[in-house]
Amino acid sequence: MEIKLGLRENWKQFSLLVLVNSLVGGMVGLERTVVPLVGTEVFKINADLVVFSFIIAFGVVKAFTNLVSGLLADKYTRKRVLIWGWLIGLPVPFLLGWGPSWNWIIAANILLGVSQGFAWSMTVNMKIDLVGPKKRGLAMGLNEAAGYGAVGLTALLTGYLAAHYGLRPQPFYIGIAYTIIGLLLSIFIVKDTRQFARLEAATVKVTTAGEQAHKPSLLWVFKETTLKNKNLFAVSQAGLINNLNDGMSWGVFPLLFIAAGVGLEGVGWIKAIYPVVWGLGQIITGPLADRIGRKPLIVWGMFVQVLGHIVIGLELLPPQTSGLVGSVFLGAGTAMVYPALLAAVSDSAHPSWRASSLGVYRFWRDIGYAVGALMAGIVAQFVGLIWAVHIAGILTFLSGVLVWVRMKETRPQ
Repeated sequence: MEIKLGLRENWKQFSLLVLVNSLVGGMVGLERTVVPLVGTEVFKINADLVVFSFIIAFGVVKAFTNLVSGLLADKYTRKRVLIWGWLIGLPVPFLLGWGPSWNWIIAANILLGVSQGFAWSMTVNMKIDLVGPKKRGLAMGLNEAAGYGAVGLTALLTGYLAAHYGLRPQPFYIGIAYTIIGLLLSIFIVKDTRQFARLEAATVKVTTAGEQAHKPSLLWVFKETTLKNKNLFAVSQAGLINNLNDGMSWGVFPLLFIAAGVGLEGVGWIKAIYPVVWGLGQIITGPLADRIGRKPLIVWGMFVQVLGHIVIGLELLPPQTSGLVGSVFLGAGTAMVYPALLAAVSDSAHPSWRASSLGVYRFWRDIGYAVGALMAGIVAQFVGLIWAVHIAGILTFLSGVLVWVRMKETRPQ
């Protein structure tokens, strides 16, 4: 069978990978509304930093898994690593639903971090392989829309189930279905895409990030992506700060709004609207990144997120209203940023080491979960939860300015 690059030419496998990534995202959505409250109400944990420890564990493990996922994909194929991700994720909903102590919740998040690092990374790489260079923004928009749309809808559904049936175990039944369906699809229907990346690599003579077009070491790619290439550095720090916001809100918002008198279903809506806007918005912003470029969406997306912090942090509206409006801004800003960041990395890295560079970028991006949760826990312990929102807003503004100053447009002309 002849291999051709393009979304139209590969729409069946692309659509299947969109479905698979919605299941991957749904596994994260299991935790958005319920797990912080499991810590405070089921296990009676009073220290915010201890409650947020599950996010720190998730973020650190997922970040390091992202770092090696590209190498493993090149060595063992994308499909095999995707299947590993689902196998590792199988115990997660059981640990969340029936774990007898908080340490079991931490263990679940270690497994979830590895699972997400393998499975989400592979859906990203496989879609980029299939579509080629012309439609990367659209591909990433659809991928992240599916993933984060499922995060939001699952967060809303778990909030509803928790309000009506209790915090455990009913909200986590959904995760059992996600893992079984995702694993079966990945084993029996998904096809590997490494040959598409090889086809694209054969047509590229010079890498946009230097002359090294052969397969370099991970150390070389790590240095190039983290420090040496100005565009990749700007993108990596923006990804970190973006997920710092998500990690902060993941832990802080349920506790902050419950303390302000918002009910559990209301918190579910606040936690759902952020990733739903984030996810569905990328159906628009992904193709837009192909039309107007990556940099404008990244810069202005960071500034729109700052507006979300201002609305929530200054408490100018009633608690639930401020949570919903602020979450819309946070979601819209993240929708602008997310596909543009992934497309910018793909633009700047040669196909022969693109999977590894995406892994390094996703390492720094997902370390943001841990940094955000750690920052929020420490700040909340000393000056209160609301100050975690203020500090995240300041860091987001500075990150947007840095991209404005340091990054050059990467969109292929």
